Amino acid sequence: MNALVPLPVLLPLFATGLSLAAGIRLKRFQRFISVAVLTAVVVISVVLMTAADDGPLSVHLGDFAPPLGITLVADRLSGLMLTVSSLVTLCVLVYSLGQGMADKDDETPLAVFHPAYLILVAGIACTFLAGDLMNLFVGFEIMLVSSFVLLTLGGTGPRIRAGSTYVIISLLSSMIFLVAIAITYAATGTVNFAQLAERLDGLSLGVTTLIQAMLLTVFGIKAAVFPVAAWLPDSYPTAPAPVTAVFAGLLTKVGVYCMLRTETLLFPGNRLGDLLLVVALASMVIGILGAVAQTDLKRLLSFTLISHIGYMVFGIGLADREGIGGAIVYVVHHITVQTTLFLVAGLIERRGGTTELTRLGGMARSAPLLAVLFFVPAMNIAGIPPFSGFIGKLALMRAGVDNGSVLAWVLVGGSTLTSLLTLYVVVKVWNLAFWRSEPPGQAAEGTVMESEEEDTDDDEGDEGGPAATPQNGRGGPVFPGGGQVVATSITGKAVTTTKRPPRTMIAATAATVVLGLSYTVLAGPLAAYTDRSAQELLTRTPYIEEVLRP
Repeated sequence: MNALVPLPVLLPLFATGLSLAAGIRLKRFQRFISVAVLTAVVVISVVLMTAADDGPLSVHLGDFAPPLGITLVADRLSGLMLTVSSLVTLCVLVYSLGQGMADKDDETPLAVFHPAYLILVAGIACTFLAGDLMNLFVGFEIMLVSSFVLLTLGGTGPRIRAGSTYVIISLLSSMIFLVAIAITYAATGTVNFAQLAERLDGLSLGVTTLIQAMLLTVFGIKAAVFPVAAWLPDSYPTAPAPVTAVFAGLLTKVGVYCMLRTETLLFPGNRLGDLLLVVALASMVIGILGAVAQTDLKRLLSFTLISHIGYMVFGIGLADREGIGGAIVYVVHHITVQTTLFLVAGLIERRGGTTELTRLGGMARSAPLLAVLFFVPAMNIAGIPPFSGFIGKLALMRAGVDNGSVLAWVLVGGSTLTSLLTLYVVVKVWNLAFWRSEPPGQAAEGTVMESEEEDTDDDEGDEGGPAATPQNGRGGPVFPGGGQVVATSITGKAVTTTKRPPRTMIAATAATVVLGLSYTVLAGPLAAYTDRSAQELLTRTPYIEEVLRP
């Protein structure tokens, strides 16, 4: 069974070579390879998650023991994260295939999409399975390289600017990470997690706290927690819908996963717990207030993402079994639901021609299926019973009450306020985009949506995207359907609004909605599994013994 551990990393990398070799000349083969490999990764991840419930699995690549070799470890937490992430990335890939085929995006940018996406999946798997700090850093860099390609697909101005911001922030965090790794190795002689768990306790408090603070800074940037989250709302919304969805749903949770792993395995005792609780509260409140102020759906969802990261940091800051278990439940929930909401945002943009809420309306009548696809995850993320969002928030609040400290009670109040404001935000989206009457300027079926490449003046189209050249007195060119002209395809090309989005895109979005609902149906087994995972993380012994056994 241990031989399966490296496959979630190796299979996507192998498929990347095949996908590059196929190129645009063998489009169907390229798509088949991507779907087949991600399906195989889903199966392997489920097997690893099930096997890890009996104890961690590990493999030393090249049969070199720590600290010389590269160690990959699959325990309950990493197995669960692999399973959820592989399911979500498969759904997003299917969504992107539907969008690309519908828009006839057969040129080089889309040919590059598949290899870049597969590399991203490999990088995510690498971080979840990494058994040492250096391999974790490699996983981050793999994700960074592929992320820049995906963010800048099509080479449009807004995407290049957003990608540049993302790369600068990521490089800064990478430099801090490298310094932290160097200090750790100089102080302990290893970067292997299991060995560090035994040796860090022998260091002075100052050195240990410095290493912990630097690692938390790096992972906080990746997770987009306040005050290092300002880059996210400007970076994610400009990317294609499937790219934004997988970034928002998964990449920020990689940072949260690393916090969970290092805070429990390397730094037991919760020395910086109060700081994490303060950061969690600030992320919740400031993030959701930012969402309240937005009228663009993608930016609104980006701010709710920042806000709800605070719930996960809340559980990590409590550092007890109930808090860690609640944080894991909420991570699983949020990966799926946040991804779903961004996929729905892409469908709304295709149907209405924009994500600017003031220019949308009437979709509950004109697109009832799309309304359902939005309503279910919206209520889920707002924490309405009996959805998984409610289950995760309730677990975290109960952990805060059981903790009993003043700061924990403040976090319980902040969590309640954030949940209520989240409900207000999603109701606002529902009222503006779905419930009210359709505004006169909304794009109609058949409207050709303008490429972002034409957005050269920031003063034009200031609320809904790039402005079109007025030709009909309403801000858009004359087409049979009329309406506003404001959005683009996966590669930045002009596409046409459709009354009914491609079935493949609808099916992929519906699959993520069902996945989110499955957490409610399977709430008992999920809660039991995350509780065992939390206990394993806090005990540390099973992980250490598995990695260091002869």
